[in-house]
Amino acid sequence: MCGLGNPGPRYRNTRHNLGFMALDRVSKRHSLSWRRVSGPAQHALWRVGGRDVALVKPGLFMNESGIALARYGSAGNAALLVVCDDLNLPLGQLRVRPGGGSGGHRGLESIIEQLGTDDFPRLRLGIGGAPPNVDWVEFVLTEFSEAELNEIDCMLAAAVEAIETAVREGLEEAMQRFNRPDGSRGSA
Repeated sequence: MCGLGNPGPRYRNTRHNLGFMALDRVSKRHSLSWRRVSGPAQHALWRVGGRDVALVKPGLFMNESGIALARYGSAGNAALLVVCDDLNLPLGQLRVRPGGGSGGHRGLESIIEQLGTDDFPRLRLGIGGAPPNVDWVEFVLTEFSEAELNEIDCMLAAAVEAIETAVREGLEEAMQRFNRPDGSRGSA
């Protein structure tokens, strides 16, 4: 499982780091420890149902995320779940998908390039589109406003539930529970 974001304190609370934020919540909930691994990544191991699930945070910038995942490639694409922000979803909405294109997301583009396919599951977390006259590249690197924080907190809580559901019960079950046409998050 890979959460996408940019390294360093400058980007810690930005929209583009929602993948990191979601995995940090999973690690906190299950009392996991992050460790630097060989190569440009950190990981935490989560023991679930007799198997280890690696939570990975690439240590490279977003557009190089795939490079940091290279050492985990032998697990197979179906075992990968990428968690990232999404400009094309309304703020606070999440979407679980079994595969698909990058949607212009540079981190997903890097992973697709590294794997040679876009056939891997992802959990996309809505940040909404950039406001008028604001470049989307600039927008994804901004922090959430005070007014948005409650919605983000609720979405991240739902993201943790979606991740846990995908790991324990499968991607199809996570899609059934968390992909709602009206944007509601369902319940676990």
